[in-house]
Amino acid sequence: MRLYLLSLLLAACSGIPGLFLRRRGAEVSAGLMTASALLGLGAAVGVLAGGPVPSLRLPALALGSPSLLILDAVAAWFLIPVLLLAACGAWYGVRYWEEAHGHPRWVRLVFGGLTAALVLLVAAAHTWLFLLAWEAMAIGAFLLVLTEDRLAETRRAAWIYLVSTHTGTLCLFGAFALLAGVVGTWDLGALPRGFAASRLGTQTFLLFMVGFGLKAGVMPLHIWLPPAHAAAPSHVSSLMSGVLIKMGILGMVRLITWTPDPPLWWGALFLGLGGVSGILGVAFALGQHDLKRLLAYHSIENIGIILLGLGLGLVGKSTGQPALEALGFAGALLHVLNHSLFKGLLFLAGGSVVHATGTRNLEHLGGLAKTMPWTSGAFLAGSWAICGLPPLNGFVSEWFIYLGSFRAMAGARWPWSVGVLAALALIGALALACFAKAYGTVFLGTPRTPAAAAAHEAPRTMLLPMAVLAGACGLIGVFPMAIAPALDRAIAGLGEGLPASSKLAHLPLVTVLALTLALLALGLTRWVRAGRRSEPVPPKLPTWDCGYAEALPRAQYTASSFAEGLVTGASWVLFPKVHGPQVQGPFPEPTRFESHVPDPVLDRALEPAFRLGARGLALLHFFQTGQLPIYLLYVLLTLLFLLIWMVV
Repeated sequence: MRLYLLSLLLAACSGIPGLFLRRRGAEVSAGLMTASALLGLGAAVGVLAGGPVPSLRLPALALGSPSLLILDAVAAWFLIPVLLLAACGAWYGVRYWEEAHGHPRWVRLVFGGLTAALVLLVAAAHTWLFLLAWEAMAIGAFLLVLTEDRLAETRRAAWIYLVSTHTGTLCLFGAFALLAGVVGTWDLGALPRGFAASRLGTQTFLLFMVGFGLKAGVMPLHIWLPPAHAAAPSHVSSLMSGVLIKMGILGMVRLITWTPDPPLWWGALFLGLGGVSGILGVAFALGQHDLKRLLAYHSIENIGIILLGLGLGLVGKSTGQPALEALGFAGALLHVLNHSLFKGLLFLAGGSVVHATGTRNLEHLGGLAKTMPWTSGAFLAGSWAICGLPPLNGFVSEWFIYLGSFRAMAGARWPWSVGVLAALALIGALALACFAKAYGTVFLGTPRTPAAAAAHEAPRTMLLPMAVLAGACGLIGVFPMAIAPALDRAIAGLGEGLPASSKLAHLPLVTVLALTLALLALGLTRWVRAGRRSEPVPPKLPTWDCGYAEALPRAQYTASSFAEGLVTGASWVLFPKVHGPQVQGPFPEPTRFESHVPDPVLDRALEPAFRLGARGLALLHFFQTGQLPIYLLYVLLTLLFLLIWMVV
């Protein structure tokens, strides 16, 4: 607990030197964040290695309850990505967010405060402390999204985020109040049996799902996520996508931990929301031309995969199937860690592209692999991992969920397990197509604009965090057995039939390890055989090129043209806006083809509804005369109405 508290303190204070030190202030702040990460990771590893669970208790007069902080295995598991991404983001921001370019210093202070709020949140064991950390997290993220407030798009994204997160917070206030009325304390702990199936339990569960779902970005509660991730600085987007949205998943995991007998429909709801979020998240990512918005929609996709795992685990917990329970929960928790690593890597690599070219538009990039080889390799590693391809870590966690679905199929629950398998397969195929589009249009081909042609490689302080995250992705993918004991302890508290030494999570990891070694052996064999060939090399002769002179930007695929077939095929759900070229007259003006896929909830539903409501309320402006006697008349009429109401 001392290590954890010291880590919390250092994270909170890490941004202070950056405010006052003109020289090396950014490096000092990053060093303090690194020290915080090392201390916190030491505490987390100690718990996950089987050490005692530390806790912090105060006298009963404090907040009405003695328990404040408990660093259990679940908290330790979520603490690892929080501190790892915070340290990587701090060093990345040293050169990415420089004062010489007019960037404000206070960003580092708020970045440290946001990290401290996340560190406090994962171990909060009291309702009011949980909500305090939750609100600090919300305000810190709002300020960071609002960093470039001179842009109208940034202000819009920040206010959408603030309204969304406070809507979720209000739902959490209601849910925790209902829990306190049942349990009789503000401590966060086990619920009585039978409560989950009661009417009050259903109301509490739905409030929690809305509150936590808004933070996690579950469709259709995702409205804040794409604009906020696109507007924030890239190292902030990395922390938000990799960690902040996982706090919604943390809340759902805590709720599962507290509930000894969840109804079966809870698992069905998780599976439904997971399938919708996963498929639609990657489908809308295909239609994006903004690199950071594309990555943001993939966060929704991966939240869907996590929900599929939690849904499988809940079904196993409700029906008394420990194997299904272990596979589902293990896949979900491992994907929480894996997604934090490869999505943080992708946002940092995307930020390097923005730093070098000054644009996020895919149509204005291209050919960057020649001038930015290290960034290109980092983005390729993240793309490979997020598509769930071996031998990187994304495959390992998805393999758990696949095996859980097969286990459910063998347990005579095949109709919905087939749906889970189909959803996972479709998500993987679409993700592969989307990142082929993203990597190809950004790094391959020829530059489409002068800015892309003049791009330069990122400095070392930006490349080193990407190397750390890419190495972690490869380490978990190639040696998954190394994390099996920690994963066992993390899932142990989610179900009564899951002891910490159950070893249920080991069998899928053995399979993954065998498959990885087989792939490496196959590649090595092909390489050795290719080296032994002694066939004569044919002479290099010019070939007929059909008059092709050189690779022009207009002669290569754009992001729109690459994904056009898939976007058109899914037009029944994406409803893309297409603006075709308008060629008129014998000497037409230059024209172009454009396509755009608006968000279905924010752009097509909420904003039109609010605009319509604003027009309706504008009709009532005649009541605002600005004359005091008229307002006194309104008060008198209101009092008369209330008096008549009381009499009647």
